[in-house]
Amino acid sequence: MMNFVFYNPVKIYFGKGQIAKISNEIPKDATILMTYGGGSIFTNGVYEQVKSALADYKLLEFGGIEPNPRYETLIKALPIIKENHVNFILAVGGGSVIDGTKFISVASFYEGDPWDFLSKGVRAQKALPIGVVLTLPATGSEMNAGAVISREAT
Repeated sequence: MMNFVFYNPVKIYFGKGQIAKISNEIPKDATILMTYGGGSIFTNGVYEQVKSALADYKLLEFGGIEPNPRYETLIKALPIIKENHVNFILAVGGGSVIDGTKFISVASFYEGDPWDFLSKGVRAQKALPIGVVLTLPATGSEMNAGAVISREAT
């Protein structure tokens, strides 16, 4: 085994009732964009738990992030962020929602075509802070900086 140092500043709240504590990690004056996928959070009760935990915040929503999230979908979140001065994004879902949220986070500050991050290797200089309510721990996206984003045009 090779020697290495690993630093990954991720705080995890795990277990029953933890969603109620998410406001502990979000600035009190935050305007939050909650991102999610196709709707399992509505049937499993997570949506209502998140809404309840964030009742004291200005909370906006961006749903419909599909598996293997598409650029064409994600880019639609940017006007919501800019028009409402969003300063925190909360991904509620599994790996695809988290991947899409990471992309939205860095794209929100970029003046060029956000696809440059993936096609030209442009490095993000700034990103909105994100939090995650993980509903399906399968991809490891909650623990890394990578993201899988698709684009129909390519």
